[in-house]
Amino acid sequence: MKSRAALLFESPSRWEVCEVDVDPPKDQEVLVRMVASGLCHSDVHYNVGDQVTAMPMCGGHEGAGIVEEVGAGVTGLRPGDHVVTSFIPSCGHCRFCASGRQNLCRAGAQLQVGPQLDGTYRMHHEGQGISQFMLVSTFSAWSTVPKNSVVKVPDDVPLETVCLLGCGVGTGFGSAINAANVRPGDTVIVMGVGGVGINAVQGAALMGAASVIAVDPVPFKLEMAAKLGATHTFAHIDEAAEFARSITDGQGADSAIVTIDVVTGDHVAQAFYAVSKGGTVVVTGMASIKEPPGIPISVLMLAGYQKRIQGCLYGMGSPAEDILREVALYRAGHLKLDELITARYGIDDINVAVEDLVQGRNIRGVIMHEH
Repeated sequence: MKSRAALLFESPSRWEVCEVDVDPPKDQEVLVRMVASGLCHSDVHYNVGDQVTAMPMCGGHEGAGIVEEVGAGVTGLRPGDHVVTSFIPSCGHCRFCASGRQNLCRAGAQLQVGPQLDGTYRMHHEGQGISQFMLVSTFSAWSTVPKNSVVKVPDDVPLETVCLLGCGVGTGFGSAINAANVRPGDTVIVMGVGGVGINAVQGAALMGAASVIAVDPVPFKLEMAAKLGATHTFAHIDEAAEFARSITDGQGADSAIVTIDVVTGDHVAQAFYAVSKGGTVVVTGMASIKEPPGIPISVLMLAGYQKRIQGCLYGMGSPAEDILREVALYRAGHLKLDELITARYGIDDINVAVEDLVQGRNIRGVIMHEH
């Protein structure tokens, strides 16, 4: 199977659109004809060298498509099924999956080592094995992936829209609902309202937060946040923290969710001092490998004020369940997805899409594949 795909041969670098060979599915795998892929900052980390992974690599981890072929042993999926990718496969039987924490599945240890789960490649370029990013590589028009890396969705929802459920929506939504445990009447700060943070705003609003305070230096993103559930918007965290204290008798926010594109220890500290006694700081955005370790906070205050710093991977949920819940919320009109898509691009414009993301022009840009 020939496919056009966006590859990185080194990092930092720009994406190169190349023809690749895609192998048919093996045991417990499916071949997916990708329809659409969201562009996430997690992909861009590798453009600029903030993160490392096996190279060469085909990018993309937030996608949706149609199953074209199933390998041996696959049950529950058949050709023609519509699916959303899950960038962490869920085996279903490790202790994390068994306890409802599929986002921590032990199979995640193999996400960035290069080959597929059996140690061999399914994608090749000029005879060389290509690493499939997060095992799915949604920047390829065709991709052979583990069956546990896709979730079947109803045929009547648009794939170019629900592709966003593969990462940004679930990660942001779960940051509010699961990690911050937002409750009715809470005051919540969301730092950074791009493709992930905007969904933390939606999640906090849906859970009944009295005040959802969005923080971002880009006016366009603040405008979108106000349309999707933010009650107040500020360009800087200091302003947001001061406002949160002004409406809580000087205490501060109940939670602060850090969804900045490249998180630093200083960002976490700013959130830490913005929350009240018993408050929670959720760290969802990724840091650069170049970021020095450490968070400049008072350890005395951490214990004495009973504050909590909570890491959050993929919304702290179970994709097989959460994606279908999000589809139901979308159908009911409670979760806005279409409004998140700022622009659509062909695969040949992948580097234009990256530049638009970096410059803050998009909430979510979507790559549309042609077949």
